[in-house]
Order: sequence, then C-alpha cells, then structure tokens
Amino acid sequence: MDLDSKASDRPLDPRCLLTPEAGNSEGKTFQDTVGFPVAVVLPAAGCGERMGLSTPKQFCTFLNRPLISYTIETFERISWIRTIVVVVAKESYDQMLQVIHSFHHTKVKVVEGGTTRHRSIFNGLQAFHESTEGPSLIRPKVVIIHDAVRPFVEEDFLLKITLAAKEQGASGAIRPLVSTVIATTSEGYLDHSLERAKYRASEMPQGFLYDIIYQAYQRCSEFDFEFGTECLHLALQYSGTNAKLIEGPPTLWKVTYKRDLAAAESVIKEALSLSACLISGTIAETVALASHLQKNLAANSMTVDVYQSATGNNELLSKTRNFIQISASEESLLEISEMVKVLEEKNHALLYPVVIVWVVTFCGLKGIWKKENTDTAF
Repeated sequence: MDLDSKASDRPLDPRCLLTPEAGNSEGKTFQDTVGFPVAVVLPAAGCGERMGLSTPKQFCTFLNRPLISYTIETFERISWIRTIVVVVAKESYDQMLQVIHSFHHTKVKVVEGGTTRHRSIFNGLQAFHESTEGPSLIRPKVVIIHDAVRPFVEEDFLLKITLAAKEQGASGAIRPLVSTVIATTSEGYLDHSLERAKYRASEMPQGFLYDIIYQAYQRCSEFDFEFGTECLHLALQYSGTNAKLIEGPPTLWKVTYKRDLAAAESVIKEALSLSACLISGTIAETVALASHLQKNLAANSMTVDVYQSATGNNELLSKTRNFIQISASEESLLEISEMVKVLEEKNHALLYPVVIVWVVTFCGLKGIWKKENTDTAF
C-alpha cells in the first residue's frame, strides 16, 4: 500500500466542525475541485458492547442530540457529497428515521444492516443498485466509508481521501501506533513484538472508486464477510487495487467508551465557544464597551463580529450561536425579544444550543431603576 505521511499533525480547530470550508487560499472552492458524484456509507448497525450501555453508542445523546446526528451533519454540510447511506440494525430502523426527521437531515438514505460489519457495508453499497424497495440512488464515482461513531473529520481531509481514491482506486486514513503490538503464545507468554515504526493504525475514513469496492464485496468469501474488518484489504485481495494511505489528524478517533462521549461533548462545546456576535447599539458608551470587549475576547482566540443592530439581519443571526447585546436602556429588551423570535422561527437551536447575554451599562441600570421606581409611585 502506498503511504503518504505528509498530512499535518496539527490540533483541530474546532470551528471547522460547525462551519463548512469555503475553499483553498487561491479562492478555488472544494465544489470546483470535485467534479464527480461522491457518496458516503456509514455502517451503524453495531450494538456497542464496549460502551457498556443498553443503548447502541451511535444513538447515545449529548447536548440533546444522538451521536450519529453529529456524524451525519459532518458530511451533510459538505456541498460536493450528494448522498449519505446509513446502515442500521433492523430493530433501529424506525429510530434512525426519527433522528433524520427530528434534526432535518436531508441527504440520508437508511438501509438495514447485516449480521457483521462487512455484510452491513455491502448492504449500504447495494443501495446504489436497483432494488425491490424502490429506485436506486445515483451511483457515485467515489464512495467514502466511515464509522458512524467518528463525528470529527475535516472537509479538507475528506477531499484528500476522495481525490486519492479517484486517482488510485482506493485510499485510507492512517495514524501512528501509540502502543507496541505484541504476539502471544497460546499459553499466554510473549512470542514476539512488532517494530512499531514500520506499522500504522488503519483509521476511517476510507475512499474507493465505487465499482472497485462493489466488485470486491461481490467476490469476497464467506469468511471475509463473517470475520473481516478491513475494507482496504478486500479491495487489494479481490480487485487488485493497492490503496493510497494518508496520515490523518489526531481527531479521527472513535467513540468507543463512555468517557469518549464526554470527550466528544467537550469538543463540541469548545467549538461553540470560539465565536460570538456582539451587538453594540449606536450610543457612544456602548460602542466603546463593545470595542473593548471584542479586543479582550480576541485575545482569548475568540472570533467576535460587532454589529450595531441585529434587527432585520437574519443572515447575521444564522452565523453564530452566541450573542452579546450591550444596552444603555431597557429598550434593547425589545430587540432581544425580536431576536429570540427570529431564532425560534428559524429553529436555530435545533442542532446546537443558543446563548444570549444581555449586558446593561451602569448608566442604563440607573435609568431602568429610576423608571421602575417612578412607575411604582403611580
């Protein structure tokens, strides 16, 4: 397998999880780069035994959403991905349909999985062929196979996987091994260890020319279906396609244990906390305070856009989920009420929580206190 280890090992900027990438530094969009149909297959039929919960991990919730919804959103927000096939266990079929309906996912097709991972993936691939259940989906040039419980993958890395798959026939993400791999004897003693520098951990996502991976699944053995776990191996063994391996970022981790759910929630919260909309009003005092607050937040790596008013600016309201309204009187409460109304109408809090902070200057508080006391006197 061809190895490409040039991928950056930089930490993830969480903002990329919430905002689609616009394109590269030369102004060329990713949509322009991908001029062919791309689809995704998400196997999600597992029971999540290692999680130790009665609910399969892909349906475990944090921030009021199931994990699989975050993964779907990762792909759905990418314009050049046309279709997402989610493969679930028969008993989870209706639950998955409910998730799609509740969180307004629009690119998703749900199919029933098989008894093993490879059987489920094959079922997902077959959704692009004619079936008795209805018309088939548009057959993609490249199909990306990804785990439903790996919600954090960046668009630029998906682009690398996709283009490499188109060029080479198959591609896959890898990561350096963290621990040394050893082999044991049947009696439980050390047999030998592997030289860690020579090996890599196979990760997701993996990309394939659709015809190559479909052919591999048509040709593979019952043993492969029952015990195999590596799609790249099937492409090599049954289609003669040697995959291009691309070292991915450290965020390609898989939610496996209970603690991973807490870690995933933490990543989302960090992403949400890195941007805000600051509404300054037009009074000199509040404008000056807004400028000072913007500088302080920027010093803490927070992106803050300042506007005089949010009224009538629906595009502004859709850009972030944190709002800071600075006021010198109680009249701004009307503007906040209007903002809340617009956010509710747009269902803006459906995918992520919305925070509104109302800051009233000292002079504004004195005015409100004086008005309240005057009203009481009457």
